[in-house]
Amino acid sequence: MKRRIFLSLLSALFLLLLVGCGGTDGGKTLKVGMDAAYPPFGSQDESTKDYVGYDVDIIRAIGKEEGFDVEINNRAFDGLIPALQSRDIDVAINDITVTDDRKQSVDFSDRYYIAGLGVIVRKGDTRIQTAEDLKGKTLGVSIGSTGEEAARKIDGANVRVFNTINEAFLEVQNGGVDAVINDIPTNAYYVMKTGGERVETAPVALTQEDLAIAVRKGDTELLKKINDGLAKIKKDGTFTEIYKKWFGEEPPKELLQ
Repeated sequence: MKRRIFLSLLSALFLLLLVGCGGTDGGKTLKVGMDAAYPPFGSQDESTKDYVGYDVDIIRAIGKEEGFDVEINNRAFDGLIPALQSRDIDVAINDITVTDDRKQSVDFSDRYYIAGLGVIVRKGDTRIQTAEDLKGKTLGVSIGSTGEEAARKIDGANVRVFNTINEAFLEVQNGGVDAVINDIPTNAYYVMKTGGERVETAPVALTQEDLAIAVRKGDTELLKKINDGLAKIKKDGTFTEIYKKWFGEEPPKELLQ
């Protein structure tokens, strides 16, 4: 009798260990960091509270190919790289531009978007027609962004830093800043969603940049899986479907290579 009880307890313990270590279908949960205030790349649906956007669809498609469950962690943009370094998240995808400075702290995947920096102004404001016109102006940027880096290089500019890009957009509407420097697709999406009634894009493109997914420095195994999944969705057409869904056009050919 004692032997039967012992074997039963041992079997129960074994089952508990299996449940505790298994996860969904034996897979791994990928903790993804993103600042959900950057539509069309990432935002939170007001009604469902689900995270939606180009970045969300891309990382979920990669996760599906590589056998990962994806868990979105909403964090401030400037906290994404520290969160990677402290292992609070596994990857960061958030309209993140590849720069030499960031390469010192994280490793980047292959690019999944080709972006650039543009300018938003108040509706009807025609003072800014070229990059030269930004000199001496009060410029709004989001903290830790490449927009902030670019603004600080402009002669005589008064740079105002905001926690989210939406705060900067509201400030240019209210006349608190002369212009906002930010990624062109996010700018265009914001103007479209607001009906172009209070803000508009200025005819200025400051840079061309590659966006990529960031992983912890030296995490070569995860980086390989991210790149592998990205290559698969580019090859099978999933990537193109996602791109057209959020930007209304075919992705550039160089992005599919």
